[in-house]
Amino acid sequence: MDLEIRNLSHHYDKLEVLRDINITIPSGQVVCVVGPSGCGKSTLIRLIGGLEQPAEGEINQIGEPPQGSLNPLTYIFQDFALLPWRTVEGNISLVLEGHPISREEVASRIANVLDRTRLSDFAHVYPKQLSGGMKQRVAIARALAVNPAVLLMDEPLSALDSQTRELLMDDLVSLWERERFTACYITHNLNEAVRLGHRVVVLSRRPGEIRETVDIDIPLSERKVDSPELARTQTKLWEMMREEALTADRQLADA
Repeated sequence: MDLEIRNLSHHYDKLEVLRDINITIPSGQVVCVVGPSGCGKSTLIRLIGGLEQPAEGEINQIGEPPQGSLNPLTYIFQDFALLPWRTVEGNISLVLEGHPISREEVASRIANVLDRTRLSDFAHVYPKQLSGGMKQRVAIARALAVNPAVLLMDEPLSALDSQTRELLMDDLVSLWERERFTACYITHNLNEAVRLGHRVVVLSRRPGEIRETVDIDIPLSERKVDSPELARTQTKLWEMMREEALTADRQLADA
């Protein structure tokens, strides 16, 4: 299933947040959205997921979701959003509750995603016993349990230290190599964008408009930390954003 955002604009009373956004997220690709602080990235993903309704424009799901999909669109948040009184298995089962599926299918889906995210040995562990990276892997497993058409990832690695972030990026690349999942990935981290994105959409400062869309043709499995080509792409993205990012930071500090 493809996702198409067409002529999308949004405002809160007189505050214009997004203006005339047009993005296509093809099936099997990761589209990253970057931009200076306050440019409307998180608002955009809330609109895509239906948590808010856009003031103008439309968001279309083109084609059919995958077989067995319980939720076409599923979020992965930066703060993990795990229930501390539930085990890893219990947190994953939460998203399956209320769906008309058998206990056998629930157990099968949980076992499947635990295996896919290398968490099978931690099924009965509680969140307080897990590292930050492990908690985010549980959040990813929980999202995958409903077999979504599109993952909506709102700065999913921003709460992690740099070493854990690198490990999780490797995990996401490995997962994509096996699954070919589709994602809209919001981030302020340009390293994440060039490591994970097939396409990077650069937003201007508020009101967020698309300044440029950069395609990255290097296969995800070949994107190494020290890749000169990725470094050049990251530099290009920063040069696009630098002045507006500084201005946005000054405005936030003044506020």
